[in-house]
Amino acid sequence: MSPAAARAEAKRLLALSLEGGAVSAERVGAVLGALAKSRPAHELRPVLKAYLSAVRREVVRSEVRVEHAGPLAPEALAAIAAALSRAAGRPLRPVARRDDSLLAGLRARVGDDVLDLTALGRLERLERSLAA
Repeated sequence: MSPAAARAEAKRLLALSLEGGAVSAERVGAVLGALAKSRPAHELRPVLKAYLSAVRREVVRSEVRVEHAGPLAPEALAAIAAALSRAAGRPLRPVARRDDSLLAGLRARVGDDVLDLTALGRLERLERSLAA
């Protein structure tokens, strides 16, 4: 199977794995079970590699990773996720991680997009604006 064909099949399998716009563990299990019964193992390797990559990308796309300095109230995390979900136009699952290297503020990532509201980020933006 060509790499392009494996990616195309992985894309189709990913669509079957979504429930309400998010990857469903139950559906992924059903897809993998059906694949295991449908063809020999040696034919599955390229499809499974492409499918794993597609699922990983979709999981990253469907979560907002919030790095924060100091404590972050659950209500604040939920509000951040709700605001970014509205902006993204899809539901996002919040994932919080404390990062003591941040002096203050937070950094939110959705896929490759970064919202930097840290003290250092603000100082860097100020420095760039004054240098211009």
